[in-house]
Amino acid sequence: MTSPLLEVRSACKSYDEGRIEALRGVDLSIAAGEYMAISGASGSGKSTLLHLLGGLDRPTSGEVLFRNSGLGSAMDLDTYRSSYVGFIFQAFHLMPTLRAIENVQLPMLSLSRSRFDRAARARELLSELGLEHRMEQYPNQLSAGERQRVAIARALANDPQILLADEPTGNLDSVTSARIMEILTGIHMRRGMTLVVVTHDNAIADSAARQIRIRDGKVEA
Repeated sequence: MTSPLLEVRSACKSYDEGRIEALRGVDLSIAAGEYMAISGASGSGKSTLLHLLGGLDRPTSGEVLFRNSGLGSAMDLDTYRSSYVGFIFQAFHLMPTLRAIENVQLPMLSLSRSRFDRAARARELLSELGLEHRMEQYPNQLSAGERQRVAIARALANDPQILLADEPTGNLDSVTSARIMEILTGIHMRRGMTLVVVTHDNAIADSAARQIRIRDGKVEA
């Protein structure tokens, strides 16, 4: 039997000296190449779970494993985030003082790539996402959909194995949302990447090959 790509074992996450329990004993396995949606009401713990999967945070108790290596113990979190994971957020999180092509290069600064290679990779990704004529624009000169496409290109910069998207269509209209999800699912299929999407949109959750629902910090279904 093939080992899971990602595994969460009895993960709990609390804040405010234990008074707030965001996750309560979550167990979860994710296979390589899987497309999974995590749904749930606001405050259910779904984004907290995504942050643990991406190494942005550590569980208060329990563990998260990548290819059977514990994150933060057997595997360094900085190495994991820079080499294996791409992040996409609802609020885009682009640097406002950098052009689109410069924003896409930011993750590559952690790896030993030349300035020429970084720029070439950024141009390639932006062109793939239909932004070949918008590379020199600053974020405030781009539409919301264009900013999210820049963010997707940035997430792909280091050719990660895992793509984690936290409410990627939350700031977009319905037409643009559909286009962004079409892009993400296309990337998943073409590249065989593991795609995990946190969403409150039932249509997006239902489009995933597998869906889990979080309620009060626990996997409900």
